[in-house]
Amino acid sequence: MFEIREQGDISFLYRPRVGVAEINDVTDVQRVFVILSPHGRRRYRRLVVGRKRLPDPRAHEREWAFVVEVGDDVAKLRDELEEEPRARAAGDGRYAIAEHGGHAHLAYALEQPGEPGVVQRQLNILPQASYIVAVRNPEAPAPPGAGLPEHRRARYPPELRARFGARRFIPALPPDLLDHPGAELVLIGAAEDASRELGLALDSGAGPPEDTGIFDALRRLPMPSASV
Repeated sequence: MFEIREQGDISFLYRPRVGVAEINDVTDVQRVFVILSPHGRRRYRRLVVGRKRLPDPRAHEREWAFVVEVGDDVAKLRDELEEEPRARAAGDGRYAIAEHGGHAHLAYALEQPGEPGVVQRQLNILPQASYIVAVRNPEAPAPPGAGLPEHRRARYPPELRARFGARRFIPALPPDLLDHPGAELVLIGAAEDASRELGLALDSGAGPPEDTGIFDALRRLPMPSASV
């Protein structure tokens, strides 16, 4: 059984290295961003993914990520993404955060592009996928060579801080844990077929009436065609 705790829009973007017209592999990429915009809330979260690619669900890879920005100002977000070298869209669609088997799963289904191309394959952006998402205790020691420096870690309010107790990681439940810049996550590839794993039907075509329009703005960023 699963319980959907949050639904919304998801966008994948990357910032190429200076002077790079088309990416051939991740060495041509500076950073990869995932932007989550929950339905019913005028808010976006911008995440940075380590190693500049998503973990492979088929191999159950894991990857670090962190929340770099949380806000509601679409113009500010667009201005930051359009700084040179300008961020490029690599896909968008719908996501859900579901509680399942004691874990938090982030599942998504792409709306664009219809057929993944070179960019999507290099960044490991599949048509749909599911990841187990755990949040690191900001007061726990970081593994060697990983994690943010202490001054950049999330500062949670007492009610969220209490959820960690003495644990180093907890599931990303409630999803409000992601509403704090500096939140550090580990994404663990769970399934390539999110609908089969969780029974989730992610409608990638229609947004709810309260859709904030944040992703309409992001869709105006240049997106490589599937043949790139």
